[in-house]
Amino acid sequence: MLHIVDDEVVVRDALTWLASSRAIAARAYDSAHAFLAEVARGQFDPDGDCVLLDVRMPDMNGVAVFDQLATKGLTQRLPVIFLTGHGDVPMAVDTLKRGAFDFFEKPFNDNELMDRVQEGLAGSRQAGARAAVQARLATLSAREREVLDLILAGKMNKVVADQLGISMRTVEVHRAHIFDKMQVKTAVELAGLLK
Repeated sequence: MLHIVDDEVVVRDALTWLASSRAIAARAYDSAHAFLAEVARGQFDPDGDCVLLDVRMPDMNGVAVFDQLATKGLTQRLPVIFLTGHGDVPMAVDTLKRGAFDFFEKPFNDNELMDRVQEGLAGSRQAGARAAVQARLATLSAREREVLDLILAGKMNKVVADQLGISMRTVEVHRAHIFDKMQVKTAVELAGLLK
């Protein structure tokens, strides 16, 4: 989902149309507060999210919005592309150093902007997938983590049992729980997920 945050209706409409020309779902917000309220809901698109954020808005400027996203650790999941009609090189450099995805000066090249949006969406999708894997890992018990590490090291169940001082049947139970929690069917799939 492309989130378009701009106080000018003409800009929002044009960017929404531009996104649709690339088959990118978009939602427009007329203020920073409306967008931040949506972010607070914590509902992220599994196909990725990207934010086109105007620098100058009356209620709260884009840099302040970006700072809030950065404070919450959301700049990977919500890559921000700044849009400005007032080129400010020091501001652009500063926001890029702090994790903004890109900075475009109005007027911009439509194709270049949408190419960057698609790259932002892809990066967001990957960040969401990594977060999902980390969430699944967090559900494993300490013993399951030990078994997981030995499985990833290529150890057979008997070797895992010997190293941990448990029965082979217990290893099999832990292994089944690990596969279930990690949503995989094989050790190879598990290794690929955690690479």
